[in-house]
Amino acid sequence: MSFSQAALDELATRYTAAWNSRIPEEVAACHAPNSQIVINRGDPSVGHTGLAEMAAGFHADVPDLLLTSGGIRAAGNHVIFLWTFTGHHAETGNPLDVSGWEEWELDESLKITSSQGWFDAEDYQMQVDGSAG
Repeated sequence: MSFSQAALDELATRYTAAWNSRIPEEVAACHAPNSQIVINRGDPSVGHTGLAEMAAGFHADVPDLLLTSGGIRAAGNHVIFLWTFTGHHAETGNPLDVSGWEEWELDESLKITSSQGWFDAEDYQMQVDGSAG
């Protein structure tokens, strides 16, 4: 299975808009019903409920989160989505500028069936604490 770059770009746009909507269910809607995400080898968030809870957690931590897409590439149905988010940490008020990526498996309808998310957790924590830079 392969997808056109135009279809992948549209998926990246849709996924980015879902995060920026601040509606966790919009993020979950980009996934197949039994999809899951694992971030930095942590515990999986499974199904639309788990995915919405994961997104809600990020939105609670960074209420003004703004996600931007850094590109999307595919090899068959395996996809890499590059992203950066900015915003301010809810508790500390410190500015955040975090980059990472997600590795997706897609079904034929361009729904995410599984995701591995990656970002530098140590750098993120330093930004939250105000000790970055």
